[in-house]
Amino acid sequence: MEDSLKFLVLALLISCCATHVSSDGSDHRYKDNDVVPLYANKVGPFHNPSETYRYFDLPFCSGGDVKEKKEALGEVLNGDRLVSAPYKLEFRKEKESEVACSKKLSKEDVAKFREAVKKDYYFQMYYDDLPIWGFIGKVDKDVKTDPSEVKYSLYKHIHFDILYNKDRVIEISAKTDPSSVVDLTEDKEADTDFTYTVKWRETEIPFEKRMDKYSQSSSLPHHLEIHWFSIINSCVTVLLLTGFLATILMRVLKNDFMKYAQDEEAADDQEETGWKYIHGDVFRFPKHKSVFAAALGSGTQLFTLTIFIFMLALVGVFYPYNRGALFTALVVIYALTSGIAGYTATAFYCQLEGTNWVRNLLLTGCLFCGPLFLTFCFLNTVAIAYSATAALPFGTIVVIVLIWTLVTSPLLVLGGIAGKNSKAEFQAPCRTTKYPREIPPLPWYRGTLPQMAMAGFLPFSAIYIELYYIFASVWGHRIYTIYSILFIVFIILLIVTAFITVALTYFQLAAEDHEWWWRSFLCGGSTGLFIYAYCLYYYYARSDMSGFMQTSFFFGYMACICYGFFLMLGMVGFRAALLFVRHIYRSIKCE
Repeated sequence: MEDSLKFLVLALLISCCATHVSSDGSDHRYKDNDVVPLYANKVGPFHNPSETYRYFDLPFCSGGDVKEKKEALGEVLNGDRLVSAPYKLEFRKEKESEVACSKKLSKEDVAKFREAVKKDYYFQMYYDDLPIWGFIGKVDKDVKTDPSEVKYSLYKHIHFDILYNKDRVIEISAKTDPSSVVDLTEDKEADTDFTYTVKWRETEIPFEKRMDKYSQSSSLPHHLEIHWFSIINSCVTVLLLTGFLATILMRVLKNDFMKYAQDEEAADDQEETGWKYIHGDVFRFPKHKSVFAAALGSGTQLFTLTIFIFMLALVGVFYPYNRGALFTALVVIYALTSGIAGYTATAFYCQLEGTNWVRNLLLTGCLFCGPLFLTFCFLNTVAIAYSATAALPFGTIVVIVLIWTLVTSPLLVLGGIAGKNSKAEFQAPCRTTKYPREIPPLPWYRGTLPQMAMAGFLPFSAIYIELYYIFASVWGHRIYTIYSILFIVFIILLIVTAFITVALTYFQLAAEDHEWWWRSFLCGGSTGLFIYAYCLYYYYARSDMSGFMQTSFFFGYMACICYGFFLMLGMVGFRAALLFVRHIYRSIKCE
């Protein structure tokens, strides 16, 4: 009941945020000649999506007072800094080469624009909450006369094409005029008129479907074919693994029956071997139990967070260009689910006969947030040094700290207290002996690292095709909207992770190695390390990102995401292995 209430409150919170972001204080209905809000958002190098700057950090003319738009938390986290643009686009009012503003560009201004054009700077604006993109200039190479001679130009004319349906804006596109430019090749002053043309056309597209054109780009038949190929490939992997696991379980049961038959015939004459032999050690609690319980708690919280995010995505909250909705959802849901981490970690820690549950609770609170906070501090400092919009304002940092202090921490403590008072005992089918049995010498491939490499490869192979599209969306300018396919891939990832961890745990126990607790967690989470290795490949082979800021943002935040995957999938792997181990030892007599 509490969970359903929590989700209801959460859904209301998110829908409020989404409404706030998209409505912009108006109902999107206009009369002729009404001023429709046009906001300039940011500029930045096209290949470096994290490196964005305020629109007027480049010396564009402002055409009067620049007003800043009030932004929601998610918008600020997304690096959006909306200000009023110099272009005035009244509803259904056409204009032809109208001057927005004039400016005399100094030598420094020209040099600044030239550097921006060199780096393929683009601009982004929002007109009635519809996105507009365009490049600020162009680079021309005169191949015929001199291949080394390069000409840099700044576009000074924008042509706006706007579609409307009755009293609503439906679509907008902006084209720059390659013939109307300012020469930036040499450092010399230039008098510049920034002009624009506006054309209006009527359309039958209803207002409710105006965002469809952005979401359709990732649903094209060609793209869908690749996505479905990815899913079929993953399903085959799952079926093969299921067969593999079924074979193992049949072998286990067959061995059990043979053992029982031998026991009846030979009584105590034959010594037990294999996984039955270590029944007195298999449920011996792991070393560093506090860290283990904290990792399980954090993994469970991140798993719950992912499921809630998928629920919101599938009901259509994260439509394209719903600025910052995903970031708002992540912050709010993470804060609200911290009680799950506290409860899971402390309850399990107490089951493992741990005594210092308060320290365990602190460790749970810091295990994921600690590295994330340190990474954020470093990257925010880099963003401040670059004067980029990715640098969070002091007020936003205070809001996040307050959420952590007033929501996350109290819920974590409440969850911890509930976990401590749950009084549940660890369910072990076999008694644990007083002294641990010595583990026999094992070949190198039975070590932790080779086993992690084996465990991580199969789940990673099930998701790597989909990973490219997610990376191109998060670290590029593609739009990703096929959340249903992504959810199927996520389910496949969980199944493969659970199966491969169970299979490797069986082989470990069959080799009379009873230290399976940490091994199953590390094997389950090893996919996170494979994803981070894919980051290196993507950065150098599939993207054109460059520069210290973009590189540090990419590898810094991807390290945090992969660490989150490590904790979440590690938890899944351990839970699956625990179910399996309990099941097989319950099926034998272990005296």
